[in-house]
Amino acid sequence: MQLKFNVEDGCLIVEMHGELDHHSAEGVRIKVDNKIEELGVNKLIFDFTGVNFMDSSGIGVIIGRYKKLKDYDGKVAVVNLKPQIKKIFELSGLFKILNEYKTVQEALLSL
Repeated sequence: MQLKFNVEDGCLIVEMHGELDHHSAEGVRIKVDNKIEELGVNKLIFDFTGVNFMDSSGIGVIIGRYKKLKDYDGKVAVVNLKPQIKKIFELSGLFKILNEYKTVQEALLSL
C-alpha cells in the first residue's frame, strides 16, 4: 500500500494506492496516526482512488481514525470509492458515521 499525504485547508488528505487488507492495515494505521499527530489536524479525507480491494482490516483502519478524531471534534470523509469498496462501506454501516463525497474538493467544502 502506497500512501501520499497532502494538507489543504487544515485537512489531512490521504491518497491510497494498493490493497487495504490485513497485510497493509497496520502500516497504514501507524503512518496516518503519525501524520495526524505531527500536523495536529482534526479533519481527514481518505482518497480511495487507487484502492481496488479492502477487507475487514481496512474497515478497522477507517473506524479507528474516526474514533481518534472524534475525540478532538474532528471529522473523517472518504472519496473516490470504487463500486466494490462502496458496497463494503454500505454493508458494514460505515456511512452511518462518515460521509462519502465524489471529489476531494467537495469533501473539503463539507468538512
